[in-house]
Amino acid sequence: MSEWVLILGGSTGHGAATAKRLAKDGYGIIAFHFDRGEAKKIAGETIAEVKETTGGNCHYFNTNAAALETMDKYIPKIAEITGGQPLKLMLHSIAFGTTTNFFGEKPVNQKQMDMTVHVMGNSILYWTQKLYDAKLLAKGSRILGLTSEGNYVAMEGYGPVSVAKVAMEAIIRQIGWELGQFGITANSIQAGVTPTRALTKITDNWEAWVENTKKRNPMRRTTQPEDVANTISLLLRPEADFINCSIIYCDGGESRSGSF
Repeated sequence: MSEWVLILGGSTGHGAATAKRLAKDGYGIIAFHFDRGEAKKIAGETIAEVKETTGGNCHYFNTNAAALETMDKYIPKIAEITGGQPLKLMLHSIAFGTTTNFFGEKPVNQKQMDMTVHVMGNSILYWTQKLYDAKLLAKGSRILGLTSEGNYVAMEGYGPVSVAKVAMEAIIRQIGWELGQFGITANSIQAGVTPTRALTKITDNWEAWVENTKKRNPMRRTTQPEDVANTISLLLRPEADFINCSIIYCDGGESRSGSF
C-alpha cells in the first residue's frame, strides 16, 4: 500500500511542484486547492499530470481548505482514502491573503488581517489537531509549512502576510515540541523569492524583485518550486527523522546575501 501525503494548496507553485515530485517518489497524493478562472485551468493541468504519474492514486478537492467546516467534512474522507493509515506528510502551502500596507490609502483592516493570519498561519494548527485526533498522524509523519524572508525584512505590501507567516513558524515550532515525543516532526521551509502566481499578487514590481534576486543570490538565480519540492522529498526520508522545530533554508544562500 502506498504512503499518502496531504498538500494544502496543491495546484500551483510550490504545492504543485511538491505533488508532482512526491508522485514520482511513489506517494499517493491528497490535495486541496481553491481555484477559479484561469487558475482553475492551471490546476487542471497539474491534477492531470499527478493522476497520470500516480496511476490515479490521487485525490484533489477544490474547496476552501482553511475553513473549519472543510476539515471536519474531509478528514473522514482522508481516513477512508488511506484506509486509516497515518499520513507521511501534511504540507501547508496555502498562499491566499491580503497584501497591503498597514498605513496609507488602503491600510489593512481587522477583517483582512484576521483572514490572512487564519488562512496562512493558524489553519495549520487546526488541521494538525484534527488529523492527530483522527489518528492520521503517527511516528514518522511530517508537518511542513512554507515561510519566507519577509518574516524579518519589512517589504512593501507584505505586512499582513508577514504576520501570518511568523505565526505559522511559532505554531510549527510548538507542534514539533509537543508531538516530537511521538516521532511526529514539524518544520518550516524558507524559500527564496520564487516567480510564482503568488508573487505577482504581492507586488506590481515583482519582475524587479526577480531581477534583483538574481543579482544578490550567490547562485545567481531565483528559487524554483522544484527546489522546494526536492527539499521536501529529502525531508521525508528516514534520515531526516531527527530534524524538528527548525527553519530549513532552501534559497541558495539568498537570505544571507545583504538587503532585499
